[in-house]
Amino acid sequence: MSEHKEYWETGDEQGNIKISEDVIASIASISATDTEGVSGLCGGLKGDLASILGKKTTGKGVKVALGEKDEVEIDLALTIRFGVGVADTARAVQENVKNSIESMTGLHVVAVNVCVGGVSFEEPAAAEEPEEEQ
Repeated sequence: MSEHKEYWETGDEQGNIKISEDVIASIASISATDTEGVSGLCGGLKGDLASILGKKTTGKGVKVALGEKDEVEIDLALTIRFGVGVADTARAVQENVKNSIESMTGLHVVAVNVCVGGVSFEEPAAAEEPEEEQ
């Protein structure tokens, strides 16, 4: 991959098209968290600090590296739900993120690197109290 760029850009006789790394990160984030078994993305100190300051961090846990021509590489840090197959879930995330980015932007995803940074334990749903008859 080449040096850091802020936008992927292409152009033709109709004009230029620029796609921000933030847009690509948002697509990756949404695709990853919509995958069955993923409870969320792991941020780092930067993401935690931004959330404390009240800033939006849609790309939290996502790193985008734009390459030559129309190539992109994605690094994701996830939290997986307890009880699901970690490897199967990570592979599903790779496929979902790759398909979403390629179909929405036209970029070629060369790699989706997944780092499972934690396991979440979801609270069981509270049992409903039966209504008493009078």
